[in-house]
Amino acid sequence: MPKLSAAEPFLHPGAQVVNSSFGAYCEVGKDSRITNSTFCDYAYCDQMADIANTELGKFANVAAMTRIGPTDHPMDHASLHHFLYRSSYYWEEEADDAEFFARRASRRTVIGPDTWIGHGAIIKPDVTIGAGAIVAAGAVVTKDVAPYTIVAGVTATVLRLRFAAATAERLLQLAWWDWDHERLRLALPDFRQMKAEAFLEKYGG
Repeated sequence: MPKLSAAEPFLHPGAQVVNSSFGAYCEVGKDSRITNSTFCDYAYCDQMADIANTELGKFANVAAMTRIGPTDHPMDHASLHHFLYRSSYYWEEEADDAEFFARRASRRTVIGPDTWIGHGAIIKPDVTIGAGAIVAAGAVVTKDVAPYTIVAGVTATVLRLRFAAATAERLLQLAWWDWDHERLRLALPDFRQMKAEAFLEKYGG
């Protein structure tokens, strides 16, 4: 019987999930924290990932100890400290700042389909990672990343393209990540054995 299920996500021990939703065949690694986020079908994260206010596209691959959509502190106020917005932690009669939390939640990070976010990478709020892109281990991403592009460094810059522009465009048009589960299974030998260009020739992207 497969380890992963279409009905519910596989949550490893210690995983914390708050106000988040999951598609089919999703997995959340040990001691990860997922807040106000959506995992589309087949998306997963490895252990100790911290993901907030994010949409993970289909087949997104997120390595261990990553931070996606990290929340900011109020830098334009007299204090940075969270007593400003988590006020109920400090005074019984004070409410938390709901408007501040609503602003945080609205700053969405979007991780496209079939992406790979490397170990320890940080991706800031309001950033979009395009389909098929790779974020190298330890990178800090503050700007959008185009599809099928590899970025690395602090702050992240383009290292190289995964494929020629024409091949990348054909993969985007093929959008194999939208295939149903059975079609994916039937194509599995070709996914395993063929390079992208040969795969495109066979499947008509």
